[in-house]
Amino acid sequence: MNNTTRILLAAVLCTAAVACSKKVKEEAPPADTGTTAPATEQPTTSGVYGPNDLDTDACLRQRVVYFDFDQDSLRPEFQAIVGCHAKYLRDRPSSRMTLEGNADERGSREYNLGLGERRGNAVSSAVQANGGSGSQVTVTSYGEERPVCTDSSEDCWAKNRRVEIVYTAK
Repeated sequence: MNNTTRILLAAVLCTAAVACSKKVKEEAPPADTGTTAPATEQPTTSGVYGPNDLDTDACLRQRVVYFDFDQDSLRPEFQAIVGCHAKYLRDRPSSRMTLEGNADERGSREYNLGLGERRGNAVSSAVQANGGSGSQVTVTSYGEERPVCTDSSEDCWAKNRRVEIVYTAK
């Protein structure tokens, strides 16, 4: 095939792909029926986190992210929690958070300090990917030095493989 035929074929394929793409029609929001909300419903807010939400919002009260053994990748079940904290940082630009990385007792002290830092950096990256500012986040690693459980069992070790989200006043 010569170059002209190749270009023509590519153009035809691109046009066909665009023509076959499915268009999604947006639906209008439901019409207001004029009825009032029941007295048990909470009034709607602007959706912006305020300073008291750290203690009252269920998502923001979850400030520990757990990791699998010898892993520094964020588990899917913690994505929503990290998203809530990123939104809080977006809504409150003066807020600051420290991500404290931890590891269980297995591995050398140096290795666990590095693993704790990688875990903190993984949470920091997820916060930033969800719109949080990197200038609001500090990562610290404690390695195995701050266990929440001191038994030598898998259940205990799992509790120590974590990143704690700590808000600091500024």
